[in-house]
Amino acid sequence: MKNLHNFAPLVNTIGKGTNIVSLVIIATFLCGCNSKKTELMWNKNIYNIGSQSSPRVTDINQDGVLDIVMGAARGENQTTDLGVIAIDGNNGDLLWHQEAKDQVFGSATFYDITEDGISDVFISGRSQTLKALDGKNGSLLWEYSYQFEEDSILRYARFNFYNIVLIPDQNQDGFPELLTVNGGNVKAQPNSEEDRYPGVLMIFDSKNGNIIAADTMPDSKESYMTPIYYEQPESSEGNIVFGTGGETISGNLYVAKLTDLMNGTLSNAQMIASENGHGFIAPPVIADINKDGNRDIVAISHGSSIFAIDGLNFKSLWQQNIPNTESSNSFAVGYFTDDKIPDFYTFLSKGVWPNSTTGIQIMINGATGTIDHMDSLGCVGFSSAVVYDVNKDGYDEAIISFNEFDCAGRLTGDVPLRVENKVLAVDFKNQNTIPIDQTKGFKNMFSTPWVGDLDEDGYLDIVYCQYYSPNAHLLTFLGMNVKRVSTHIRAKKQPLWGGYLGSNGDGLFRNQ
Repeated sequence: MKNLHNFAPLVNTIGKGTNIVSLVIIATFLCGCNSKKTELMWNKNIYNIGSQSSPRVTDINQDGVLDIVMGAARGENQTTDLGVIAIDGNNGDLLWHQEAKDQVFGSATFYDITEDGISDVFISGRSQTLKALDGKNGSLLWEYSYQFEEDSILRYARFNFYNIVLIPDQNQDGFPELLTVNGGNVKAQPNSEEDRYPGVLMIFDSKNGNIIAADTMPDSKESYMTPIYYEQPESSEGNIVFGTGGETISGNLYVAKLTDLMNGTLSNAQMIASENGHGFIAPPVIADINKDGNRDIVAISHGSSIFAIDGLNFKSLWQQNIPNTESSNSFAVGYFTDDKIPDFYTFLSKGVWPNSTTGIQIMINGATGTIDHMDSLGCVGFSSAVVYDVNKDGYDEAIISFNEFDCAGRLTGDVPLRVENKVLAVDFKNQNTIPIDQTKGFKNMFSTPWVGDLDEDGYLDIVYCQYYSPNAHLLTFLGMNVKRVSTHIRAKKQPLWGGYLGSNGDGLFRNQ
């Protein structure tokens, strides 16, 4: 019998200055032996800002409850005192905040470089934003400063920084280094090659922000894609997966050895996929899908071509394409079918940006590359899913956040728009959905939820963001809610894919 039933409204919340919004929560187990209730623990309202970042967690105040760190923003090229925020996971209070000169759209990466027992924060965004913050109080430890006009490589590192990945120590100081990419000229026009400059793949010293290595893309194209680093189980040799091209510019997907980047010879990289008229924007994911014990690469282009590539020899395992759609959304990885081979779930948008229409969600069987599930919930959005077996039936569900509004031609301009954000779990086995939250007058275009056990009470928590949108343009920021829902779902195991780019934020799917 099913473990979950009786989905019903639990509580109404009123945000200051907003309309009444309805919170629809998972209700109770059919089994009466579980007295734990699902409830909204807190809802943090923050005014005048929004976010393109996703929540990540670490225990900042050492109270035994994980806290939330994320980037925030106003409009493009606008400063804010709330560029990076840390929220108390126990009660939703703001622990600290750090200013920013532009939108901090990257998600936080953690490592304790101050050696005080509290993870410090590395985060990135527009206008050359790359900074390290003291996790205890949010104070600035170091930040990137562009001063390379005469350098043949680094003169191009003057645009946006994308998500940061930890890689092994390269300078023997005992601390990991930071891998990221700089690229993307906001002034470049769609469908034009003018004013587009090569992306720069870069390694930074995590302790002081010094540049250890850098090189431009092998094809001299722009890059918007967070690089992914992986090693095979039986090897310590590091591989970097990175991509080029944009929404209207052709691009390629590459694999390079870490040593190639360290030596400034990224030209040695191997091209493993390409797309005409579209590039590779969403980060790929790494998982063993051919059961050989080694890690493989699964990537999606902006033109919705999906590539599964053997991580050892870089030969194609399977390929898929969903015509007349686009995607900038990374995959969520889980066991959605019964073969114990990782499967993949993501969002697509029908049509061409900014005239995208229906949102499309697909689940791809990792063993075969076939589309085993397709739906059309809501409209265009750029968040990704997280994964957990919420009904304990042995199959994972995908937890998603999406928006319902009049999709056609409503993404740009100042036309009044009524929007409703929904959060739900997709049950692939039973072909239904499990509602979590439904909030009118709010949207979520970018933020991926987080799932896990924040307070180690043995039950699953869900953290997600919603953004105030009272008949307003979808890409404007007018205020945000960050919510923590404490569920009745037992969490005996840590989620395999609990946040953006996985529970560790590095794009690697790790079997338990």
